Amino acid sequence: MHELAEMFEEPFWEERYRSRESIWSGRPNAHLVAEVAGLTPGTAIDVGAGEGADAVWLARAGWRVTALEFSRTALARGAAQGVAGIEWVQGDARSFEPPSAGYDLVTSSFVHLPTGQFEAFFERLVAMVGPGGTLLVGAHHPDDLANGIPRPPHPDLYQSAEQLAALLRDGWVVDTVAAPTADWAHPETGAPLKITFAVLRAHRAAT
Repeated sequence: MHELAEMFEEPFWEERYRSRESIWSGRPNAHLVAEVAGLTPGTAIDVGAGEGADAVWLARAGWRVTALEFSRTALARGAAQGVAGIEWVQGDARSFEPPSAGYDLVTSSFVHLPTGQFEAFFERLVAMVGPGGTLLVGAHHPDDLANGIPRPPHPDLYQSAEQLAALLRDGWVVDTVAAPTADWAHPETGAPLKITFAVLRAHRAAT
């Protein structure tokens, strides 16, 4: 359990990013592109921005973006792309203080925390959304553990979109509850596998 706890703190992620020249593909997440393409650009925060692919895509689409990330190394890689319209912020979503007006879009992809911690994290995401704004959460689906996808073997780290939607309270309209899949090859054996994602998009009723 001690090793699991370390996964949710800054030193773990800083060391992970420093260990390789890049961790992610550099492409925006497919669910972000699909779910945000029809929205009117405004202010956005990408929580757990990593090396910045989602933030860069949003900025190029006209959003004014805050990219919030644990790792300074990851943030430096994102900022090095030189895309205007992004504020790169090193910090922890569990203590970050958003502007009082909130954001027009709050997005977070693949931030997995144990039961108890995740609910508190989700509440912080919800609180960042301004009136009429949108919440978009993408995650690894619980089915991946049963399908042979190599992930940390802790079932309480993963939620379906239905479970995410159930955490919303009154005043929200759910727009998307989905479990899209993608073909994938096991990194060691090359065996063909299918990854399943959990995607929730909802918007806060305007006041």
